[in-house]
Amino acid sequence: MKSGKRARIGRQQKPLSEAESERDTRWMTKGLVLQSFSRAAASRRPEKGLIHHFDRGSQYCSRRYTKALELFGMLASMSRKGNCYDNAPMKSFWDTLKNEMVHHRRHASRAEAMREIREYIEIFYNRQRCQKRLGNLSPAAFEKRYYEQQRAA
Repeated sequence: MKSGKRARIGRQQKPLSEAESERDTRWMTKGLVLQSFSRAAASRRPEKGLIHHFDRGSQYCSRRYTKALELFGMLASMSRKGNCYDNAPMKSFWDTLKNEMVHHRRHASRAEAMREIREYIEIFYNRQRCQKRLGNLSPAAFEKRYYEQQRAA
């Protein structure tokens, strides 16, 4: 790992996203969130009617984001004001990512940080890291078992 300045990773950055510009953080965040959502929806192709839950951040309330939800046939579910438990699973994920990956590394560039975080999420966290709340399965194994059980029923 190269030493040097730690790459700045915004608190609102979402998995699978890439920086389009560093000029306007608010615009960039909305763009990154929309890009990340579009990539995930296109690759996973969820059935129409999927309930997509998000917090009250402005990037999720934007017209572009709600139009993207409609385009993929998803229903929006927003956190209630002042209810921290609505977003607890995602907060837990970000805390885990920061504790296991981000705070223990120095990155030479933002691009390097993004590559390593993407690898952590897509390879380690989703496919290998067992989670107690999922019956000691990885998220990928839990999802696979779920759909196998649905087909068998």
